Amino acid sequence: MRRCLSLLAPTLMITLFACGPSSSGDDTGDDDDDPSGPDAGRPDARPPVDYPDGGPAARCEKIDLLFVVDNSGSMGEEQTNLATNFPAFIEVIAESGLDYRVAVTSTAVDYTYNMTIPGIGNLPTTIDGGDNGAMLQRCDMARRWIEPGDPDPAATFACAAALGVNGSADEMPLGAMRRAFEARVADGTNAGFRRPDALLGIVILTDENDCSYEQSVTLQFTETLCSSQMEPVSNYVGFLDQFTGDRGRWATAVIAGPGPSDCTSDFGSADYAQRLDEFVTMTGTNAVFSSICEGDLTVGLADALALFSEACDDFPPID
Repeated sequence: MRRCLSLLAPTLMITLFACGPSSSGDDTGDDDDDPSGPDAGRPDARPPVDYPDGGPAARCEKIDLLFVVDNSGSMGEEQTNLATNFPAFIEVIAESGLDYRVAVTSTAVDYTYNMTIPGIGNLPTTIDGGDNGAMLQRCDMARRWIEPGDPDPAATFACAAALGVNGSADEMPLGAMRRAFEARVADGTNAGFRRPDALLGIVILTDENDCSYEQSVTLQFTETLCSSQMEPVSNYVGFLDQFTGDRGRWATAVIAGPGPSDCTSDFGSADYAQRLDEFVTMTGTNAVFSSICEGDLTVGLADALALFSEACDDFPPID
């Protein structure tokens, strides 16, 4: 059965074909799971799904989406563009029949480090005021996420995602994501959002590299915080595997600087998000990296929709 998602923007329509295993038994000659097909050999081609009983898995019926949005000083235009394109994004999800939840947090995380000053010693520095993974309840939201039945979900998200540009300049999207599902669940802030039988989708939007670390660090006088001692990216992949119970139960779409060097667009410049690129590569087929330097987030959101549709088709059965 071929599933088509259409993402409409004011000046552009992108039609996506996210094709799951056929349940009709008909042979159209374009089996997307054929390893010798036109996508064979592509580094991002999804491998054929090996179902234990020989038949297709049940497509998931729910999706829990967390947007981790950079709220540093250079992100005003990107936030506006996200708000502009989100109505079409959520409309496609709603028309798919998926029971969705959508939450927003920022990349701002509190942190402490020591700077070794010659002749003085270690000077502790603390940066606070971050959201620390808290899902933001703004714009008259009934709870910390948006779901079907809420009044005008698209307009509410557009308001909620306009985070402003006063957040930390040391962006930590991976750290914010982990806190959202670890510390903020443990303290009750984000409790109730996550459903075990839902695909967990994470969308990261930033124009900087990730700077996440979990422990207090000591820097030499010539070092900067984001140049060393950051948490291994593999720790965040492993956390999501453990949190959801299976790599197939979560997917991530990153919209950031694609590298291998910095890029520019109508939004301005973006640094190569090397750690987020590594995060996508480690995640494998349930991840996609899109360029923020397209100058319009339509492409990145379209990539996210296609990814989530495919991941939902391949969602592992819940025991």
